[in-house]
This record gives sequence, structure tokens and C-alpha cells, in this order.
Amino acid sequence: MNSSNRGKNVLPKWSLLLVLLAVTAVASAQKDKKSAPAPSKPASAPKAAPAPHAGGSAKPGGNASHATGGTPAAAGGTHAATGGTHAATGGTHAATGGTHAATGGTHAAGGGAAGGHTPAGSRNVSLKGGGKASVRPNGQVRSIDRGGMHIEHGVHGGRTVVGEHNGARVVNTGRHGGYVQRSYVNRGGHSYYSRTYYDHGHYRTGVYRGYYYGGRNYYGYYPGFYYNPGFYGWAYNPWASPVVWGIGAWGWGGAPWFGFYGGFFAPYPVYASPAFWLTDYLIAANLQAAYAARADADADAAAADAQASSGGGGQMALTPEVKQAIAEEVKAQLAAQQAQAGQSSAPAAPAAQAAAPANASNEVPPALDPARRTFVVASDLTVVSNGQECALSAGDVITRITDTPDADQMVNASVSASKKSECAPGQTVAVKVDDLQEMQNHFAEQLNNGLGELAKKQGTGGIPKSPDTATKASDVPPPAPDTTAEKTLQDQQQAADQTDAQVKQEAGSSGGGL
Repeated sequence: MNSSNRGKNVLPKWSLLLVLLAVTAVASAQKDKKSAPAPSKPASAPKAAPAPHAGGSAKPGGNASHATGGTPAAAGGTHAATGGTHAATGGTHAATGGTHAATGGTHAAGGGAAGGHTPAGSRNVSLKGGGKASVRPNGQVRSIDRGGMHIEHGVHGGRTVVGEHNGARVVNTGRHGGYVQRSYVNRGGHSYYSRTYYDHGHYRTGVYRGYYYGGRNYYGYYPGFYYNPGFYGWAYNPWASPVVWGIGAWGWGGAPWFGFYGGFFAPYPVYASPAFWLTDYLIAANLQAAYAARADADADAAAADAQASSGGGGQMALTPEVKQAIAEEVKAQLAAQQAQAGQSSAPAAPAAQAAAPANASNEVPPALDPARRTFVVASDLTVVSNGQECALSAGDVITRITDTPDADQMVNASVSASKKSECAPGQTVAVKVDDLQEMQNHFAEQLNNGLGELAKKQGTGGIPKSPDTATKASDVPPPAPDTTAEKTLQDQQQAADQTDAQVKQEAGSSGGGL
């Protein structure tokens, strides 16, 4: 009997030991990636103060700056976490050593989008009264350009409409939301634009800095506030001890989205640094958006999406390499915001919303920064690969592999992770720079939201206490919402409905079968 009791007591101890070993292994892997030796600075780089982790250290509460060289991404210095280099001038970018290939290979410095942008079998239709449409082989309208309005229909449903109205850029991203963008102010030689987002009855605003590159305007997210620089340094560097933060702490246990995407996403069992915590926060936020978009889609689109999705247990999981690549982008963004926080002053809000001037020419937008390669898809997106269309959705991951847009303002990207089997990892797809920039904008905004959550939770649940989490307004604070945005978006939707109906009739009468 004593022997039996001893056996019963031994098993729990071995079980506990195995759990502790697993937790230690995950934390060690994260810490090894975080603490790899920093590469030497390029010969031409000026001397600079140490930067957090990649170029020295940033002690909690300190004001280390990333603005003057030898720093991760903020000033074009080197940025490597586990080997390889991440250089603004064309080096390789490795999440796990060697070249930056969540999908393999090195980055081409230029070149257009390979394989063409038009799916095989689609045809163009000239419209009466001007304009053109692209029609899929099955007779569905793919895109329309008419009267200054561009309409795109996703391969599995959904519609995006972009146009101009009374000097404003109006973008409908679905039946219930979109944004209206207007010229805002000129500050420090840069033009800034305000956006009022409207979604299901709710408004929010943001500021976007203008870039003019390759004959096109691009708009990059500009934070409305900053934390003290020391908080960014704390969020960048490893914690002294790994933090266990389970599903219960996240609050995802019974969430439908978490169950649905369980085959795709598994959070880390422990976090060696805030960057990994923020990585899981960002992935989860995008998957929640993807799940909400499915629920919001009309019945036909939802059915087509379900057919294309590998679903639940059949999903291809996010690999550790892809998650590490996202974590590296998190760190680069933290470094950039720390530098901005150290430089930003907070003057009074502009007295008048004067029209922004033309953007400075040949200023590379963040989406084409050679030091930034990994992008988390922010919303449903139809892309072309080898002459065939396939769909990406929020939470999928792509890696940009060319830096120079072609004549259609598109670049090549490789699919690193996808929830749907049709757009499988490893495929090369053509992506609009506009779409990449919106992914980058969404990423930066979500990171700010994640920092806000981390600031609330620091000092609790095993998370170490951070430096001062107070915020200050940026030099270009966002304006009040434009309450006419709802009506403007509704008017554009109605105009797009009318245009769609006319184009279907015209294309159908010319043999389109619509």
C-alpha cells in the first residue's frame, strides 16, 4: 500500500517538472532571440548614444534615443535580433538568422510585380460615357473606374470604393464603414491629413502624414500622443524573468473567434519581453476583426468565404519564424516611436485647418522602407498569383520582396501565413503599395492600443512594473470628428450601387453574362 501511495505522489512531481521545463524552454527561445549580440555599425554611421537592446541598452525609465544611428529601424541603422542584418540600404533581414525569408530567399532591390496583375481569362470593358471595367471569367465585375470613382469587388464578395468628394478623399471599406480624409495642416515642412472613421454608428479620428513618391500620394499614420521615452525602452527590452500569461489572463477562453482560428494561432505560453506580448495582442486583434468581418458579410459572401477557408483544425498554423518576424516589426515600431517621443513637442492645436501643401517629392513612404518587410493583413484583400486570384484576410502575413513599384504602383510579396488554403504560404502575389501602407498604418495604430493595454496591466499579474506611463500630445493632435462623414460615405455607397448596376447591364449586354 505504501508503495502504491508513493507512486501516486511521484507522478504529479514529474508532471510539474515537465511543465516547468516546457515553460523555461519557450522563455529561453524568446530570450535568445532578444539577446543576440548587436551587429557592428556601418562604417559611415556616426557615433551615437546606445539604443535599447539592438545597439546597447535602455534602462527602464531612461530616455534612450534611436534617432542618430546604430539603432533599430528608426534611423536606418542595423537591426538584427538573431543573426543576419536588417539594413535600410539593402542588407538581409532575418527573423531567425540568415536572409529574411519567412518564405525563403533574399530581397530584390527593385523590379515590378511578377506574373502580371490581371487574372487569366478576365476581360476589360469600355463603358458608355467613359470609364472602364474589369470582368472576371465567371461574369462577376472585378473593378470599375468611372467618374473619378474606383470600385473593387473581392473574389469572395465585399466591396471597396475610393473617390473624391468636395476636396476630400472618401473610402468605403464595407456596407457599414469607411473614412473621410481631408487636408489638415502643414507642420515642419510636412503635410498632414485628418481622417474621420465611421463604423456601425461610431466615429474616431486620426492624423496621417503625407508622402509623395513615384508620382503618387501616400498617407502614413501619425500618433496623436506619445508615452514617455522610457516606457518605449521598457517595452523594447527583455524582462528580467519570463512572464506566464495564459488564455485566462487574456480573456480569450470562450471567445468564438479564438475557437474558430485555433488551428492558426496559438499564443506564447510565456513572454520573455513585452514585444512578444504585444505580438500576440496584435495578432489576436486582427483575428477578431477577421471574424467580425465574416459575421458582417452578406450570406453569399460568407458562404464563398467558408468554401475557401480551410477552417478550424485544418488551418495552417502561424510558424514561430513568422511570429518572430512580427515581433521584430513591433520592436522597430517601438524604436521609431521612442525617437519621435523624444523629439516631439506639444504646441497648441492649430487655430485653423489650413489646406495642406503638396507633399515633399521622392520621400519613401513607410510601406516601402527597405528596413520594413513584414506586414500583417488588416482587412479582406484580393491578390493575384500566377494569373489566379486568391483572398487574404485580417491576420494573414505577407513579406514584401521587391522595393520599387511598377507602373501600376504594385510590388511583389510572398505569403508567409494564411488562414485559407487558396493563398498558401510561399506564393508570390502582386500587392498595391496603397494596401501595404494601410497595413502599416493599422499595425502602428494597433501597437499604440496594445501599449495602452500594457500600461494598464504593468505591475499586475506577474508583469513587471514599468517606468512612467504618462502621455503627452503630439505636435499634430487629431481634430474633432467630422460629423458629416456618415452622410458622405452613404452618398458614395449609393453612387457606387448605381454605377455597379449600370456596369453590370452594359457588360452583360456586350456578352459579359452578368
